[in-house]
Amino acid sequence: MSAPSAQRPSARQHTPKVSEREARQVAEDARERDWHKPGFAKELFLGRFRLDLIHPHPLPAGEDVRRGEEFLSRLREFCDSRVDGALIEREARIPDEVVNGLKELGALGMKIDVKYGGLGLTQVYYNKALALAGSASPAIGALLSAHQSIGVPQPLKTFGSQEQKDTFLPRLARTDISAFLLTEPDVGSDPARLATSAVPDGSDYVLDGVKLWTTNGVVADLLVVMARVPKSEGHKGGITAFVVEADSPGITVENRNAFMGLRGLENGVTRFHQVRVPAANRIGPEGAGLKIALTTLNTGRLSLPAMCVGSGKWCLKIAREWSAVREQWGRPVARHEAVGSKISFIAATTFALEAVVDLASQMADEDRNDIRIEAALAKLLGSEMGCLMADELVQIRGGRGFETAESLAARGERAVPAEQMLRDMRINRIFEGSTEIMHLLIAREAVDAHLKVAGDIIDPDKPLSAKAKAGANAAGFYARWLPKLVAGPGQLPGTYPEFNPPGHADLSGHLRYVERSSRKLARSTFYAMSRWQGRMETKQGFLGRIVDIGAELFAMSAACVRAELLRTGDDHGREAYQLADAFCHQSRVRVEELFTRLWSNTDELDRRVVEGVLSGTYTWLEEGIIDPSGEGPWIADATPGPSTRDNVHRPIR
Repeated sequence: MSAPSAQRPSARQHTPKVSEREARQVAEDARERDWHKPGFAKELFLGRFRLDLIHPHPLPAGEDVRRGEEFLSRLREFCDSRVDGALIEREARIPDEVVNGLKELGALGMKIDVKYGGLGLTQVYYNKALALAGSASPAIGALLSAHQSIGVPQPLKTFGSQEQKDTFLPRLARTDISAFLLTEPDVGSDPARLATSAVPDGSDYVLDGVKLWTTNGVVADLLVVMARVPKSEGHKGGITAFVVEADSPGITVENRNAFMGLRGLENGVTRFHQVRVPAANRIGPEGAGLKIALTTLNTGRLSLPAMCVGSGKWCLKIAREWSAVREQWGRPVARHEAVGSKISFIAATTFALEAVVDLASQMADEDRNDIRIEAALAKLLGSEMGCLMADELVQIRGGRGFETAESLAARGERAVPAEQMLRDMRINRIFEGSTEIMHLLIAREAVDAHLKVAGDIIDPDKPLSAKAKAGANAAGFYARWLPKLVAGPGQLPGTYPEFNPPGHADLSGHLRYVERSSRKLARSTFYAMSRWQGRMETKQGFLGRIVDIGAELFAMSAACVRAELLRTGDDHGREAYQLADAFCHQSRVRVEELFTRLWSNTDELDRRVVEGVLSGTYTWLEEGIIDPSGEGPWIADATPGPSTRDNVHRPIR
């Protein structure tokens, strides 16, 4: 028996100690460093508006459309007839018969190739399916997304051996649910401190450690686990990815976690004690685990904004129906500007988010562009705007928005789960990279070109010879680049004329604004790097605003391109132009505010206040309350060893 948890060392004692620089180096080593294909968003941050990379809007092949629409039809019928979202919310669990029905439908294999028993849907139709399923129950959307977007199928598809694909993909396509295990009690977005170990032992690895927030982990059959292999003779070591059978001896699901939203989510705490994993189950070489995880997320992140699009569509439907019925002062509330502006925001933003997701997804399917920044921007924008749209819907509904659907029904009104939507959407700003982490991740990619030519200049560890060489290279790069930021097509009236067709809103002016703002954004980034140099990485407020500007410019571009696609396809073109025009005007207001806040903000003052808070200067401000928090450590014990708790793992058969 292991020692009682109260006597174990704390999780922090077990977690590896690393410096800030070491942690950054681990993350840097894991990122994909080279750009082998063009990237629209990458160019946008460099001040180059490459409209040709996204316009004309890429389109899916006819056969892909046929298969995708056929599956969507079957999925819609299934969700209409067999999914009770209110029941899932009430009982905090997806019924086993619903999960088994999804298996029979082939929903577990949407992204798995048909030769392995999957449906082989494109990214576009996979995302449409998630939006549909997630609108029936967000918990179902999360289950399907965690299984295929970040679970075992995606890393195997990209990095797995043929033997691994032949062994696992047929199971994953029809019967087996998968989960992705990276986070630990004291390790979130800082993987350098990963504590779970995988020690080589003959033809096996022996896993020990604890994983937290394992979505699908409670019901999973197969796991993709990130663990640290110690460096030794014959072993490169490093963070490594493994496929692990969830019922292996030594694996215990110690807790099924509960959250403010997504009540049907099968998310748990998983302990590994002396779990033997065959070396044949290692995905890729030792030390490649983080690179595998980040590459998987390049497209995997698109699933979350796809479900945010579905949420936006529902928010729009409810806002429209309710606002036309509810009257105040002699007219429907939608006719009052204070409410109408919220409805306009929801409609325009839903259109733009769908444009962003569809565009990025189609580019992922075609594989002709590098979309790592586009996918990250889609996740960032979708999660932030999706949460805001849900909040605005609650405000539009007033007291009824705060009331539960069950309570509404009990007193004879339509059971509209607006408050549930707000609770369910809130996690998206944290899932798969919090907003703050996404800002840093995208900012790193956005300044990559600068760091490649001038990084050694600001690196304190580089010798003078390296700095001199970098200075010469930087001088040549900036001599060519900076003059191009002075003027461009955005300053010429009449450019982008195809976006100003007769009888439609004029979108060409918005694209000229994007082009001008792209160059302004690049100039601002260059000025900041010149001003702060090595301290640039600490200016997270500035970097976040730079990224948010880029996200808005990308969304404006996508909205305009989608509107033109719908116009030329004679598919609600006039209305699409109106929505794109509204979104671009709204977005431009936000962009101008962000540009102002680049240099006029409270960042330095905020830092001083934070120092005061942490030093206890303001503890007097906390007086006069009762803290309802319970007792216990801030971070749970994660010391390796056998579990002392019951196993709540329950595979669904």
